[in-house]
Amino acid sequence: MSEQLGFWRLAAAHPEGCAVVEADGARISRGALLGRANAIARLLRAQGLQRHDRVVGVLANEGVALAVVLACQQIGAYFVPVNTALTTGEVAYILGDADPVVAVASVRSAGMLTAAADAAGLPAERRFALGEAPGLRNLLAESADHPDGPLADRSPGSYLGYTSGTTGRPKGVLRKLAEGDPDDVFAAGARWQLGMFGVEPLGDGVHLVTSPLSHTAVNGLAVTSLHFGHTIVLMERFDAETALRLIEAERVTTTHMVPTQLHRLLRLPGEVREKYDVSSMRNLIHGAGPCSEETKRAIIDWFGAVVWEYYGATEAAGTVISAREWLERPGSVGRPQPGAEVRIVGADGRDAPTGEPGAVYLRMGAHAFEYHGDQEKTLANRLGDFVTVGDLGWLDEDGYLYLLGRSAEMIVSGGVNVYPAEVEAAILTHPDVEDVGVFGVPDPEWGERVAAVVQARADSGLARDGRGPTEALRDHLADRLARYKVPRLVTVVAELPRAANGKLRKHLLPALVRG
Repeated sequence: MSEQLGFWRLAAAHPEGCAVVEADGARISRGALLGRANAIARLLRAQGLQRHDRVVGVLANEGVALAVVLACQQIGAYFVPVNTALTTGEVAYILGDADPVVAVASVRSAGMLTAAADAAGLPAERRFALGEAPGLRNLLAESADHPDGPLADRSPGSYLGYTSGTTGRPKGVLRKLAEGDPDDVFAAGARWQLGMFGVEPLGDGVHLVTSPLSHTAVNGLAVTSLHFGHTIVLMERFDAETALRLIEAERVTTTHMVPTQLHRLLRLPGEVREKYDVSSMRNLIHGAGPCSEETKRAIIDWFGAVVWEYYGATEAAGTVISAREWLERPGSVGRPQPGAEVRIVGADGRDAPTGEPGAVYLRMGAHAFEYHGDQEKTLANRLGDFVTVGDLGWLDEDGYLYLLGRSAEMIVSGGVNVYPAEVEAAILTHPDVEDVGVFGVPDPEWGERVAAVVQARADSGLARDGRGPTEALRDHLADRLARYKVPRLVTVVAELPRAANGKLRKHLLPALVRG
């Protein structure tokens, strides 16, 4: 039952249990994490933080970062996760937009926070670090002066997640705070979020964090797993073989990955993959970007029918699909998550017939939001209780969603629509291609022509083909795509520009094109 769950309740009842395994192998008990979270919560309140206020965190993957989130979640604060890989200017923009009562950084990001805070005009007394850092207050030392016992007047907080900004300035997605006891609220949320993937609470659950906690989905799944009574295993940064080693050593049962990470797992030599026992894995969840059919099928063949995929956005819940369903409907991203609803809307503003493409709209329901400080943008992408983030797709007769890409990315060549996601999926079937981005470039005759930037295997002959990569790929795609969809321009690069959450920064691709 939900009343048995919730991190604070579980930690008080079973303080000896392991809450977090740090990247260096150090273990943090539930009791220790609870005490740290309680003390930090009191410190935040001492800074004048009230319900609905915001705390910005520029934090690495470390246990105390989770304590900061747990502190915010029990005092009605919005936690704003910020990627440590962002530039000073990007962090300054978020600081200025979010207007936090407190901003805190890991020690390694302290210099960047200081510069960003200077640019944003954040007062010095509101700047903290998780340790000693010049010009910043030491959150760990100062919180140690506060009691670590249970708090009074608790209320549930939430996230203020900023969209990844792959097509422009990130936008803060703000939702109303829930009412009630934080343990009850987050226990119910855990049952919804993890339950849709078939994850069971308590028991021997162990969740592996492979991506930066600055990604809202990654952070949310990690903290939600704590509310489910599971242990969190942190990776400082993703390494394919290290992930396999941790799965075996810690008997990992759940993890969240992006398609790029799945691809890197598959790139490992067979003898390396066979060294590790991954049979403990019960729920391998992936999302945050399109996954090629070849990659997905290979991962299912390896790990078994434990692979789950979801589609959604910071703005709204979307769809989910199990491995068994996907094998029956390759390419689908599933049916609506519990409580969600999906519509396909045509250019005329009406629901598109089954099988016909259109804009994907997701019903917000309990997930209603607004873009922080931008009411005009909040209303611009809504249709009643539904919202779109610009994706295109279609529904089959059983309500399964298939994505075609983003409307802003659709290529119109000679008056015909070309969906980049379809072209990318076809290119990824080439054995020498590791990653790809497809987009349109201006053309005086055709309006736009199809271009591709390809990341080839290091030992690949694709870039050395005497005819050039365009001709080499054209042969491969001849029986996979209509001629008008085949890229007329292909550039091979060492690595595509992806954000830390795995999303491709497509607006950077045109600058990479040669020819």
